[in-house]
Amino acid sequence: MSPTAANAEGQRRAERLGVAAGTLVQSLNEDDDIAQDLLDAVTTASGTELVPEDSDDVIDVVLLWWREDDGDLANALIDARRQLSEEGVIWLLTPKAGREGHVEPSDVLDAVPTAGLVQTSTVSVAAEWAGMRLAAPKSQRVRHR
Repeated sequence: MSPTAANAEGQRRAERLGVAAGTLVQSLNEDDDIAQDLLDAVTTASGTELVPEDSDDVIDVVLLWWREDDGDLANALIDARRQLSEEGVIWLLTPKAGREGHVEPSDVLDAVPTAGLVQTSTVSVAAEWAGMRLAAPKSQRVRHR
C-alpha cells in the first residue's frame, strides 16, 4: 500500500471511531500486541497526543484494549467511564475470533450493562482487532436546556 493510501485508510479508521480534530482520546490497557498503526491514525486525526491515564481531562473517546485473561471487564469499563464526557464513547477493542486472547461475546454482554453502558455498533479496527462502541444509554445522559 502506498503511503498516501495508508494515510487515507488510517483516516477512515479514525473516522469510524468518531475521532476528528480536537477529539481527546485515551488508550487504556495497552500491551505489545496493540495495533500501533491504529493509534497513530487516531493521534493524527485528533491532532493531539493521547491523554495519559493520570490526567484529569474529560475524555471524548476511550480505546480500551482487552484480552480474555485481562481480568474483570466490568470493572475496567467502570474505570474507563470515570473521565468520559457526557457524549463520550468507549471503544472496547478485543482480538478477533480465532486470535489469541479473543474475548467471548457472552463475557462482553455480561460486563457492558453492569458498567451502565450499551453496545451501539461493532467494527473491524485492525487486522487482529475488533471494536465495540459502548456508550451510556440516552436515558442516563444529562439533558441540557
